[in-house]
Amino acid sequence: MGQYRTHVFVCTSGDTCPTQGDVEQFVKYLRGEAAKAGLKDEVRINKAGCFSQCGHGPMMVVYPEDVWYGGVSAADLTEIFESHIVGGKPVDRLRYQPGVKGANKKKDAK
Repeated sequence: MGQYRTHVFVCTSGDTCPTQGDVEQFVKYLRGEAAKAGLKDEVRINKAGCFSQCGHGPMMVVYPEDVWYGGVSAADLTEIFESHIVGGKPVDRLRYQPGVKGANKKKDAK
């Protein structure tokens, strides 16, 4: 296993994630919750560049499970933290559906 039990990436750039939610605050909130829960050495919360799925944000991905979340709101963060990051159970209603194409994925590569 890697250095951290759980590694969370929050898209804080690109064309739409920063306009669809206060993603900088998402990072601060999750980091604060990890510290309060005594998980600072086990859980890493990082800002990330664009996931190339514009239009489906704000987006987050949680590893090692490789669970992508789309359309995350500030109101969803407590549930994601408690259920998934602490409890290991992904929040199914927020999971990003594979195959959904964002603005940067609409054209097929040639």
